[in-house]
Amino acid sequence: MEVGEAPVQTFPSMVDRYFRRWYKTDVKGKQCEDHCILQHSNRICVITLAESHPLLQSGRKIKSISYQISANCSRLQNKVSGKSKRGGQFLTELAPLCRILCIDGEEYTIYSCIRGRLLEVNENILQEPSLLQKKPSTEGYIAVVLPKFEESKSITQGLINQEQYQDIISKRHKTTAAIMGNTDPTSLSDCIL
Repeated sequence: MEVGEAPVQTFPSMVDRYFRRWYKTDVKGKQCEDHCILQHSNRICVITLAESHPLLQSGRKIKSISYQISANCSRLQNKVSGKSKRGGQFLTELAPLCRILCIDGEEYTIYSCIRGRLLEVNENILQEPSLLQKKPSTEGYIAVVLPKFEESKSITQGLINQEQYQDIISKRHKTTAAIMGNTDPTSLSDCIL
């Protein structure tokens, strides 16, 4: 910044203003398959992909997204009603939300990571899968889940906060660089940022 130049102000995004980010790393033991849970003060949680998820790394192309979990279970059939959002499918931490198939044949399953009622799934990503990659924390979200009121304080047990997540990403980066004998972090194409 030059003398007399006003500092550029940056403002937090809508997501950063109203939601707290929580992360579940290496979901079901699958390295780098990290999920992000955006928790609003009203208990509502939005399930998204974490920045380090392989689907968000360069070169990945999505072929299809399916909310059909099994022959008898489709997240698209979820119906909620009323002020208390009755009738939504109950999800456990490891309940699958959707399956994403890439053009190269790689398939990823996205999980709830928290217990609660499924309020909605994002049908927009079915028609426009690129939203998942371009805007994962906003228009490309996976689902919205409402934890039980009595569990809302403990819902983040087993999740890590943004600072802890950044530490894990940093450690992954160092480990990958050491394994590859590479000191240039920009040339690594692993599941790191």
